[in-house]
Parts: sequence; structure tokens; C-alpha cells
Amino acid sequence: MTDDQNVPASRYGIPRGVEVAAAWSLRLLIIAAGVAGLMWLLARLSEVSVPIAIALLGTALLIGIVDRLASWGVPRIVGALGAVVLVVAALVGAFSLIGQQLSTQFDDLLLALVKGIAQVQTWARTGPLQVSDSQLESWIDKLQDMIASGGSEWLGQATQVGSQISHFLAGIFIVLFAMFFFLYEGERIWTWVVSFFPSAAREQIGISGRVAWMSLTGFVRATVLVALADALGIMLVAVLLDVPLAGAIGVLVFIGAFIPIVGALMSGLVAVLVALVAHGFWTAVFMLIGVIVVQQIESHVLQPFLTGRLVAIHPLAIILAIAIGIAAYGIVGALLAVPAAAVFNSIVRQLRSAAADREASGGDTEAEPAPG
Repeated sequence: MTDDQNVPASRYGIPRGVEVAAAWSLRLLIIAAGVAGLMWLLARLSEVSVPIAIALLGTALLIGIVDRLASWGVPRIVGALGAVVLVVAALVGAFSLIGQQLSTQFDDLLLALVKGIAQVQTWARTGPLQVSDSQLESWIDKLQDMIASGGSEWLGQATQVGSQISHFLAGIFIVLFAMFFFLYEGERIWTWVVSFFPSAAREQIGISGRVAWMSLTGFVRATVLVALADALGIMLVAVLLDVPLAGAIGVLVFIGAFIPIVGALMSGLVAVLVALVAHGFWTAVFMLIGVIVVQQIESHVLQPFLTGRLVAIHPLAIILAIAIGIAAYGIVGALLAVPAAAVFNSIVRQLRSAAADREASGGDTEAEPAPG
């Protein structure tokens, strides 16, 4: 008997391997279509879905405070309202710090920038490039013409920015409003959501949701501590090197640290650029060394210690998640990509564990003799 005759076939004569591959392909296509449809719907409703996602992150960060206040006898509605007020105060304080530093140090930074451009022009004339004054003036004239010709386009972009600001303010309102109710009666809201699923699946969905929530809260708290350490470390380096806008740089680093790998790198480069403009090459080199040292401590000490195996995601998966998030939502998508991947990873692990437990219990049941 040949090898082909040993391969079982379906009643239509299709080889069994082809039939299994087709069945898997169909299921994978259905899953991919469902995921793509969900992402498309969330992207279309981004003015609502993104603020809700950010509100969930804020709730994961503050839920411990509200629970602790409730255990001390403070009414939960008061604790939830106090947590939201704390968030508003933190945002106002951060923006006030940035505005204060920009108003007091921006002129000095602008003068340093003008001086740096003059030095570059001098180097271009006297250095190895040997650029003549007429060539420099020609390049400057072309740059001015380009800026003037793009005036109408910039006006349109400014109008678009104004529209984006209005959407941003509306999003902040949704974030604060949703966060208050998540903190106040999040358990009741989750129970209501679970009630929409079939009764046979409600228990497993409820367990998966709670496991995902535990993973999200742990991840957010650890990320906040890491971001705070990054911000304080880089801000301290900036203060020691007398780099202007040190407080604003610290706020930027804190926000950027919520985007793993990419955010820390970009915010650190901003600090180096400010140092280069303000004090020149060697200060920028020392600033770069300080940024690298702080980020190495974060990567090899803080991240493993604080997160541990809480979010066991491969770095390649993190990069892919960030890329998908940027493609779907831009910068906000990059911010939400890793928490979403952490939640998905914890749900998959929990479902896999539950399936293994059911299989083990089913095997034990089949091994028992039938009654009678």
C-alpha cells in the first residue's frame, strides 16, 4: 500500500490534511475579519473609544486609593470625586510648570538658538565646506520663499489644529466623566456588561475580566513608578548641567515613558537637543550620557523589579503592538498598545489555564467507572 493510500480522505475525496488546513484557514479568516472590523469601528469612534480607554488606565491607577478610602469609611462617591479632582490638579500643575518655564526661559533659549545658527553659518564659510556668502544668502532666500508660499497651507493647518484642540478638550471631559463612574461603581458596570453574554459563558467572562483588570492595574502602577523615576533622573541631569526647561523636560519624559522603548528614546533626544541649543556640543554629549545611564537603570533594574512576570511580553511583540497602535490611532494608539497587549496576554493565559483544568478534570471523570 502506497503512502497516499495511508492518508485518510473525506467522503468527497479531499485529503485529510487539505481539509484540516481549509478549516483552520476559514476560522483564522473569520477571526481576522472580526478583529479588523472591531479596530475599524474603534477607529471610527475614536473620539469616544480613546477617552474611554484612557479613563480605564486612570481608573486602574487610582482604584486602590478609592478602595482604601472606602475601607476607612469614606463614602465611595466622595473618594471617586476626590480622585478625579486629584487628576485635574496634577494636569493643571504640569501645564502650569511648562508654561512658567517657557515664559521665563524661552527668550534665552531663542537667543542661544540664534547664536548657534550664526556659529553654523561661520563654520560653513570657514570650515571644510567653504560655502560663500552668496550661496548662504541664496539658501536663506529660498527658505524664506518656501515659508511665504506655504502661508495659506499653514493657515489651513492652524485651523485644523484649532479643531483638534476642541476635540481634545471634549475628550478630556469624557475621560474625567467616565473615570468618575468607573471609580464609583465600576463593579456594577462590569456586571451589567457581562449580563449581555450567554449565561453559560458569563462565569468565564467574569473571571477573565477580573484577571485582565488585575494585570492592567499592576502594569499601570509599575509604569507610573518607572516613568516617575525616568523623569526625575533626566530632570536631575538637566539641572546639574544647567539645561533650560528642565521641569518641562521632566514632564515630557514622564509622558513619553508610557510608550515603552520608543517614548523614552524620543523624549531623551528632546532633552539632548535642548542641551545642544542652549550650551553647545559637549553639554549635549553629557546630557546624552545621562539619558543613557537613566534608561539603562530603568531597563535593567526598575522594569524587572517592578513588573517582573506581570507582563510577560516579548520585546518584538511590544514593538509590533506599538506599530499597530500608531497605524490605528497615532500617538494615542502607541500609548494604549502595550496595556492592551498586556490585557490580551493575561486573558489568553487565563483561558488556556481554564481549558487545561477542564481537560484534566474531564480525563479524571472518564477514568472513573460508570455507576450501575
